[in-house]
Amino acid sequence: MSRFQANLTQINAFFYKIWLITRKRTFHLFEILFWPAIGLVSVGLLTRFLGLDPSMTAFVLIGVIALSVVQIGQLDVSYVMLYSVWNKSLKQELAAPAGVLHLVAGSWGMGVIHSLIVFCLLSGFSHWAFGFQFLKPGLGPMAAFYFGLVLTSAVIGIIVCTLAFRFGGRAHVGASSIVSVLTLLSGIYYPVDILPQPLRALSWCIPLTYFLQYFRSFFGFEAGCAYPLPMGYGLAALYLALALGGLLAAVHNSKKTGVLLRMSE
Repeated sequence: MSRFQANLTQINAFFYKIWLITRKRTFHLFEILFWPAIGLVSVGLLTRFLGLDPSMTAFVLIGVIALSVVQIGQLDVSYVMLYSVWNKSLKQELAAPAGVLHLVAGSWGMGVIHSLIVFCLLSGFSHWAFGFQFLKPGLGPMAAFYFGLVLTSAVIGIIVCTLAFRFGGRAHVGASSIVSVLTLLSGIYYPVDILPQPLRALSWCIPLTYFLQYFRSFFGFEAGCAYPLPMGYGLAALYLALALGGLLAAVHNSKKTGVLLRMSE
């Protein structure tokens, strides 16, 4: 077996683990499908109540769909580590002939599939229920927008995995906390221009801000900078590299200090 085939096998092992978690744990499937749908319906009905015009409705619904995709995409990466911590099996998994990068790649692969399902379902439902023309920009911009979102979700998931080596199972709080910060700073429901200056400066350090502005520009809104898509991907790639470095350092430190043994049986 070549090295490439060996890596694919190791990645597939964690991909299959997340598949089993999804299939056997109803709560995980509930998180993937139910809460994003409830969020879209509730916000969509709010736009009807407020009497927003189609452009403003598009602005808000784009944010809701983007937030749901990021949230779902990071769950699989987070859970592949958190379930190991909760089940006290982390030591055994890291002793197997597979590295932590295989863990991230495999779980993120399943996260991409889950988030794509959510992306398509919410886009179709928003068109049917609220008349939102999500396909208006075309498949190319939609694909660029979607892959930017799942890249952002990978960064969040890796950060949660890193926190798991420090705080154990309590690290799941980090997932909701990070997403809450994104909701505040990235312009999910409102333009970042209305934020106070210090928070506005922080918002321009977040890749999601650029991806939202890029996609909203097809619906008549200002992009905010000359090249939002390259900026978003550049920041996401930078944070991804830093997050992976932090995860590898956390794994090494947990082995050195004995934290890994204390979290396992």
